[in-house]
Amino acid sequence: MFGFGTKTDYSELIKQGAIVLDVRSKDEFSGGHIKNSINIPVDQLSNSLSKLKDKNKCIICCCTSGIRSGTAKRILESNGYKAVLLQY
Repeated sequence: MFGFGTKTDYSELIKQGAIVLDVRSKDEFSGGHIKNSINIPVDQLSNSLSKLKDKNKCIICCCTSGIRSGTAKRILESNGYKAVLLQY
């Protein structure tokens, strides 16, 4: 609630094979993104789940503010994926 919770070690998740999913628009993504991340805009995610083949692999969702990544996390979890949010 006040930011004192457990911190997620994103670099460790990536070392273990996590996917970084950038859910911003294609234009935002082309303007700069996390190295090796994949871009599926949140409004296209439900129809693009086949691009994320392994439901057991952790998916780190990211965007600019956390709103779209929160939506993406809910979409992924409701379809059986393991997802976390990238907190800035």
